[in-house]
Amino acid sequence: MKLQFKSAPRPEDMASQDWTDWSWQLRRSLKTAEEFQEAFELTEAEREALQKGRDLFRFRTTPYYQSLLTPDPEDPLRRILVPHRDELTPGAQALLDPLGERRNNPAPRIIHRYPDRALFLVTDFCSVYCRYCTRKHFTGQEQAFPKEDDYQQALAYLRSKPGLREVILSGGDPLTLADTQLDRVLGDLRRIEHIEIIRIGSRMPVVCPMRMTDPLVKILKKHKPVFLMTHFNHPREVTSEAAEALERCVDNGVPVFNQMVLLNGVNNHPAVVQALSRRLLFLRVKPYYMFQCDPSEGTDHLRTSVEESMQIQRELWGTLSGLAMPQLSLDIPDGGGKASLVPEFEVSRGEGVRVYEGWDGVRAEYRNPAAEQRRLPRDWESYQAEWDFTKQAKN
Repeated sequence: MKLQFKSAPRPEDMASQDWTDWSWQLRRSLKTAEEFQEAFELTEAEREALQKGRDLFRFRTTPYYQSLLTPDPEDPLRRILVPHRDELTPGAQALLDPLGERRNNPAPRIIHRYPDRALFLVTDFCSVYCRYCTRKHFTGQEQAFPKEDDYQQALAYLRSKPGLREVILSGGDPLTLADTQLDRVLGDLRRIEHIEIIRIGSRMPVVCPMRMTDPLVKILKKHKPVFLMTHFNHPREVTSEAAEALERCVDNGVPVFNQMVLLNGVNNHPAVVQALSRRLLFLRVKPYYMFQCDPSEGTDHLRTSVEESMQIQRELWGTLSGLAMPQLSLDIPDGGGKASLVPEFEVSRGEGVRVYEGWDGVRAEYRNPAAEQRRLPRDWESYQAEWDFTKQAKN
């Protein structure tokens, strides 16, 4: 059966030219407790969070994303967007900077954790503030673009590290920047000879798909290779508007990957994950990561246990196409980096032999070849200097 994508329910009194204008969507965003109270029939737990949680983390949504929510207090998308009383309690673990980014911040707006790639935080502004945000220590301060001195210091740092191969534009949401600003950033990065790949992490295709205009896509294509990393968490987010935005990118040579977060009461069931993955893959978007939710402040009620996440992955494994299978990964708190989690299929091991049992119960041995048969590639030394250089890129 061919997949169908529903259109977002545009209000009847809303002019089409406004609704489809991404800048109008940002200007008309709901961003105060009063606006949320007017737009939603709030529960007591939500009203309390809006009043008492103002200083914990901002709230904002585009009219488009607001239209996807239902009145049900347990609506999965509502749990992503609307503050809840549970955010006000610390829970099992509550970290302001769960990824340890402040300790890996060698220059303004730069996070350099891994040797060959770095994050460039080009804005702290998001059009929608998700309740599970991992960067609450940075986002929502309304500093839309770096100060010129900070911007130049960031570029200087990137130029000074010739082992850097990749820069990831993040924030905030880089696609909330104007086309001219984004074009400038991409152009400045492309003038750094050793930077090969640019990634843009954005939730705009999800919460404001009208942002993916032809002029924007032309800018991304001009500075290729640019990879777009989207952030869909639920199949209902894949509307016909979002589908059109994603296909506009891939049709113009912009590869798109998706990074979802496993969230309690939102997508923590294999049926939901596979539904999202199938829809994205149909649109030529690769389901890339399935992240364990980071223990940022106020997220305990949204986090799943590692055991539950691995059980979801186990149920998907083998039944779902490898193309549609996202990689389950956990960011080790305090800046330990990503740890990939995979089902344990090994049953036993002995000298030169391991026994595995597959997802559907098939059990068999895998025997290693004789050690004396081992041969290194004849030309491995031709690439060793490049590899050593990459490993030392942060030094």
